[in-house]
Amino acid sequence: MIQRLFFMEYLHITSFDDYRVEEIYNSYCETFPEDERRNEQQFRQLFSHPRVKVFSVLEDLKNIGYLITWELTNFIFIEHFEIFSEFRSLKYGSEIIGHLYKNYSHIVLEAEPADLDETAARRISFYERNGFIVIDENYVQPCYAPDKNSLNLWLLANWQPEKTDWIKEEIYDVVYC
Repeated sequence: MIQRLFFMEYLHITSFDDYRVEEIYNSYCETFPEDERRNEQQFRQLFSHPRVKVFSVLEDLKNIGYLITWELTNFIFIEHFEIFSEFRSLKYGSEIIGHLYKNYSHIVLEAEPADLDETAARRISFYERNGFIVIDENYVQPCYAPDKNSLNLWLLANWQPEKTDWIKEEIYDVVYC
């Protein structure tokens, strides 16, 4: 059996004008439903927010996906995480999660409930295989804009906090303000 070795880079993109952003933003709009994403102006503003990091994920100098993270008080919040479609099912997602574990002790993310559809169930299973647990099945993602809907999602973390109120409060106050 041949074992593939990954040489991945996580390039922090600091400007909306970076040439990689066009590919990231186009995929972001194609992949995430309207209610689950920011409009272009809101997306552009991420690059100037001091707590946000947008990473282009490269493997052998190819852009294979991206992460949008928020460095909050006691955890990192992954707002969006995508492997581009042509690179899915190649174990890159697990490799990226492993990289995050090496750099952050507390990681939080949102995901659609497993009972929504088969894709959502596979996504929850992926996160659970990679060490995440569902910490709140009644989490509501606030709407990104008045013309968008809030969403019933699950909140996942790589640890079991005693309470989730403080986590949700900071996400609501910082990420969705």
